Amino acid sequence: MDFLTYYGLFLAKTVTVVVAIVAIAVAITALALRRRAAGGELKLSDLGERYTELQDQMRLAKLKPLQQKLWQKEHKKKSKLEAKQAKQQAKSGLPQPAAQSTLYVLDFKGSMDAGEVSSLREEVSAVLAVATPGDEVLLRLESPGGVVHGYGLASSQLQRLRDGGIPLTVAVDKVAASGGYMMACVADRIVAARFAIIGSIGVVAQIPNFNRLLKRNEIDVELHTAGEYKRTLTLFGENTEQGREKFREHLNETHLLFKQYVHQMRPALDIDSVATGEYWYGSQAQEKGLIDAISTSDDLIIAQLKNHQVIGVRYARRKRLMDRFTHSAARSAEGVLLRLWQRGTRPQV
Repeated sequence: MDFLTYYGLFLAKTVTVVVAIVAIAVAITALALRRRAAGGELKLSDLGERYTELQDQMRLAKLKPLQQKLWQKEHKKKSKLEAKQAKQQAKSGLPQPAAQSTLYVLDFKGSMDAGEVSSLREEVSAVLAVATPGDEVLLRLESPGGVVHGYGLASSQLQRLRDGGIPLTVAVDKVAASGGYMMACVADRIVAARFAIIGSIGVVAQIPNFNRLLKRNEIDVELHTAGEYKRTLTLFGENTEQGREKFREHLNETHLLFKQYVHQMRPALDIDSVATGEYWYGSQAQEKGLIDAISTSDDLIIAQLKNHQVIGVRYARRKRLMDRFTHSAARSAEGVLLRLWQRGTRPQV
């Protein structure tokens, strides 16, 4: 009896230790996988196959029920035959037909801080890792612009494609203004919809100042700097004419760099006539040389289906619940401000 008791205690301890070890191992593995996937995930989609399926659905919808059954039967038979032939050819050891060139389709819907550039970086790196001669990239771009350094980096990411010898086309269906156009001008070819908004090659900055409000309420704000122009304009301090002049000088320097960059990318453009901060609709932008053709991203993709495999490339970053909430709130606020700006600066249709 004592033997069975001791044996039971020993067995219980052993099982407990084993379970604990397994639990720790599972926890470590789960943590490692979570950390590995924390950055994000590259998602690929066959846009050509998606379009073909849509085309088939439309064809079927136009047929009568009996015709639909016959079509589906023939289509299934044809697909099986093609798969069988491909399998036999692979087994035969005969030279395979040359692989079809690929059109990689990227999307960039930019916010004011150009935070989407982190995903663009991953997408460009992925394309560069596998691209072969004959491959191309189509970027569907939508952005009203934003901070200089953010869109400067986004432009540099697109420059990597040009440096890699991969033809780049930018399609603008809605808007590519200011920083958005800074990105677009990197492309070998810019295509825009007829009423897409293009241009706005300029620099703007505005800063509210609460100094008089603070003075009325006898609130002092101390600002200490080392360097004459460490701060030019401030939110709460008393701004000086010297500070304002320096701030305007900085804006003009930034504008000059912007103009030089656009002119470098599109040397045939009369940069002084278009770098006034104005925007134009697609047809007007084509006349001024800001874009190369009038079309939509859909037409470009459909036109490439015969000669290219069309692959959508998207890098989706995983976000914590709080990050998702704050990001959604920020995008909503940004969207409201953008709509107010659009209503105040553009005619409505």
